[in-house]
Amino acid sequence: MTLPIDDARERLLDAAVMHVPFDGWSDATIAAAAADAGIDMDLARSICPRGAIDLALAFHDRGDRAMLERLKSEDLSGLKFREKIAAAVRFRLQAVEDKELVRRGTTLFALPHHAADGARAIWTTCDLIWEALGDTSDDVNWYTKRATLSGVYSSTVLYWLGDTSPDHAATWAFLDRRIDNVMQIETLKAKVRDNPVLKPLLAGPNWLLGHVRAPTKTPDIDLPGMMKRR
Repeated sequence: MTLPIDDARERLLDAAVMHVPFDGWSDATIAAAAADAGIDMDLARSICPRGAIDLALAFHDRGDRAMLERLKSEDLSGLKFREKIAAAVRFRLQAVEDKELVRRGTTLFALPHHAADGARAIWTTCDLIWEALGDTSDDVNWYTKRATLSGVYSSTVLYWLGDTSPDHAATWAFLDRRIDNVMQIETLKAKVRDNPVLKPLLAGPNWLLGHVRAPTKTPDIDLPGMMKRR
């Protein structure tokens, strides 16, 4: 019986995580994982047509799905919105079973020819967070919210990788400070918009930004080299 591609991907990833700390997200890891999982290399190559980068993205996608499941199961109704954002980022990091897997991924995505994939993965995570928390913006705010959260998320991940404090308390404090910084910027922006002296100067830029719209949602396409949201 032929193994469904999604099941094969999960089995390959389960087998890979024990090799990544030693061999990184590499073709050697894919070969070892395929052997451990009893998956034919032709099937492994169809799962990861670009090799290690697709395996690393599959790992990132798994973390995103775990985060979304936890967001659905946790009661966040008593939290302020900024606290919900912090909780989502915390859930995303807590979905990782071994920091070394992320550290190796950070090294891979730092390579110039994989930087775009890394940036896209982070953007996708932040997009999923905003969607899960009910964001309905369809203008320039759609972009600024995700860009701002991408900066917060990226810096928090780097801090978390080096954090040895109990239960990562230092990381969560760092995350709160970064969100505080963002809130201060938003407050400043509001004051500038309401300033009677500056408002005429912003009329042109505001008119232009008012014509920016969020991208049209496209259906998930499960093709080789593309990660499908499940």
